[in-house]
This record gives sequence, structure tokens and C-alpha cells, in this order.
Amino acid sequence: MVEGMHPALERFIAQFKQQFADALIDSWFIVDADRNVVEFNRAFFSLLPRPVARGLKGKKCFEVLELDICKDRCIAEQCWRDKRQVRLDEINGRPAQTEQPMRFVLAAMPILDDAGNVVGALEIQRNVTDEAVVQTKYQEILDHEARERERLQAQIRSRTKELLETNQTLIRVQKELLGYKRGLSV
Repeated sequence: MVEGMHPALERFIAQFKQQFADALIDSWFIVDADRNVVEFNRAFFSLLPRPVARGLKGKKCFEVLELDICKDRCIAEQCWRDKRQVRLDEINGRPAQTEQPMRFVLAAMPILDDAGNVVGALEIQRNVTDEAVVQTKYQEILDHEARERERLQAQIRSRTKELLETNQTLIRVQKELLGYKRGLSV
């Protein structure tokens, strides 16, 4: 526990760890009202480079996991403002001190004291980087196939037009030959 932690936050952490923490396979951490990391699971710890993961408690959440939303759409601040659970999909970010881009589905839940005041938040991160890469490649394949289909359709239209023109020329030549043949037999 972090020194000087709000008693309601301490109670929440104790209950959460006893009842739910082991059931979550995604990474998670708990922050106090100042966005200091006060608790986390092994999955979150292992997401971070070793130098960042050491001494994790007490660091600001945005110092250890740099997400695109941290400055102007912080998920903890959103859940505190609305006093309800918030979920955000396809959020880009990276662990601190890395250049490794990642994509997450995030969820945050406010932690309130008995009077309804915000004392912290539980933040859950699902790393969907691999799924996003597959989805991006799949979309690229679909786009390529659509362009190829359009190219082939244009080619079919062009060749059909050529065939129709050739057919018209053939009919005209057949008529000329038929007329020439009639002229010879008279």
C-alpha cells in the first residue's frame, strides 16, 4: 500500500484483491485521486520494461503507460466526472521508455468513498495489438481485392465492348460478302 492512502481506497483494494483480482487475465492497475499507481497485477507489471516496472507504486499512470488519450481524454478523469464505468476501444499507446506501439481496449471504474467522493479508479487494459495488426492486414487485403475486382470489371467491360464492335464489323462484312456473292450470281 502507498503511504497516506485514503481508507476507502485501501478497503476497495483489499476487497478487490480478495474477490476479483485473480479472475482478471487482462492487465490492471489502481490509481488514487492524483493518478498515482497504488496497486497493479503481474500482467501490468510484465507489460512494462524492467526499469519502469521497478518502483511502480507511486508513479503517475501516464508516466508508465503513455496513451494517446492521457492528456485530453484521460479515462480515469472521464469515469470520475461521470461517476460510472467508461470503456474506450482502439486506443494507441506504448509503455514508457519504449518505442513499441500498442493498441488497447480500456475500461475504468471510479472508486468512491461512502460519501460518494472520488478516491481512485480501477483501470483495465486489454492489449489488442496483435488483433489490430491482423485486422489492418485483413482490411488491406479487402481493399486490394476490391481494387482488383474493379480492375477486372473494367477489363471485362472493355473487352466486351471490343467483342461487340468486332461482331458489328463481322456482320457488316458478311452483308458485304453476301451482296458481292449475289452480284456474281446474276
